[in-house]
Amino acid sequence: MPMTMSSSIKLKSKQDTFKLAEFLAPILDAGDLICLYGNLGSGKTFFAAALAKALGVPDFVTSPSFILLNQYQGSKFPLYHLDLYRLKNEQEFWELGITDFIDKGIILIEWPELATKLLPETIQNLNLHFSFDGKNRTVDIDAKDKFAPYFIK
Repeated sequence: MPMTMSSSIKLKSKQDTFKLAEFLAPILDAGDLICLYGNLGSGKTFFAAALAKALGVPDFVTSPSFILLNQYQGSKFPLYHLDLYRLKNEQEFWELGITDFIDKGIILIEWPELATKLLPETIQNLNLHFSFDGKNRTVDIDAKDKFAPYFIK
C-alpha cells in the first residue's frame, strides 16, 4: 500500500526555498515528477530555478510559459521544466512529447492540472502547493511513495 505524507513549510526567505531545493535534489532520480501548484507570483518558478541550481544546472532558469518546455542538463540527469498554463487540451499536452523523456530525467511541471489527469498516478509522487498571501510564503507538500519518509513529522 502506498504511503503518503503531508507537510507544510513556511518559506520566510529566499534562502528557505533554496534549502528545500537542496534537500530534495539528492533524493531525485530520472523518472521523478514534481508538480508545482500555486497562483501567479506564489514562488513556483523561483523554486524551479533553485532546484535546477541544486541539481547542478549551470544555466539561468526561467519560466517556460511561452515556449511550454525548457530542457536543462544537470550534473546527473536532464531537468525538463514545463509550464502548462497556456495549454488548452490533451492533444497539446501530448504534442510536447512528454512520453519521449518521461523516464530520462526529472520532470518539473508548473500548472500541472492537465498533466495529472493524463499521466499515470504511479509517477505523481511529489506535489508542492505554493501560496503567498502578500506577506508570507508557504509550501504544502504531498509526498508519496519514496518521498513520504522524508516528510514524516
